Formats: sequence, C-alpha cells, structure tokens
Amino acid sequence: MSKMIFINLPVTDLDASTRFYKALGASRNPQFSNENAACMMLCDTIGVMILTHGYYRTFTSRTIADARATSQMLLALTVEARADVDRLVGAGVTAGGRADPNPPQDHGFMWSRSVEDPDGHVWEIFWMDPAAAAGDTTGVDA
Repeated sequence: MSKMIFINLPVTDLDASTRFYKALGASRNPQFSNENAACMMLCDTIGVMILTHGYYRTFTSRTIADARATSQMLLALTVEARADVDRLVGAGVTAGGRADPNPPQDHGFMWSRSVEDPDGHVWEIFWMDPAAAAGDTTGVDA
C-alpha cells in the first residue's frame, strides 16, 4: 500500500469548505464524511479532512488557531501546467477563497500563487518546469 497523507483542518462552515476544496479539484469521499467532517481527496494519496470546530476539538485539547491571524504552516499543491496555477486560484476565489494572501512568485522555471480557504488556511499552488526540477537548466534563466 502506498503511503498517504491526511491533512486535518478545522473549519467553521463545512458546506462552504467542501465547495472550496471541490473547486481545487478534490473529490468528497463519502465513506469518511458526515455532518461533522468531509474527507476531500486531492488525489489517491492526499486527503484533506475538513472538520467542524466541535469535532476537531475531540482530537486535541489545544486552542484552535485563527488561521487569518497566525501561520502554522503553508500547504503546497503542484499542478501540471503554468496556466493551471492561475486557473486553480481563480476557481478557489469563485468558491469563497481569497487570492494571493502571499505575493505570487515567478522564478522563470517555477510559478506560484496562493489562495486562502474560507477559514484562512493558505494553499500555495505551484508549477515547476519538469526539466528544471530534474536539474536540466538548459534555456532556463537561473
């Protein structure tokens, strides 16, 4: 079995967050979803568990942070083409997110923008030239 990762995020409005993650291309796995949680699969091995605050609190005694006021992590998601970065950020905004809480970054061989979900969790959407990622910088401004 391949390793999987599940990112658990507290959310204030489960329906709004479900719409946002669907706009980013995730599919809802009904097997692990109910009125308190939705399992949003970005691919076969990456899931985002969006949990109501009440349900999230059953897993931790720590205070739930306000993701708009503090930064605990930056989540990064790759896309296959440079144009997909802008398309996905736009789809996230249409679904209730906020574009570019962090400045876009253009390194020539890599383009990234960020989108904030309805609760303030920041996702960096980025594309990297596969040849540059493999170390072939022929024709790439370094």
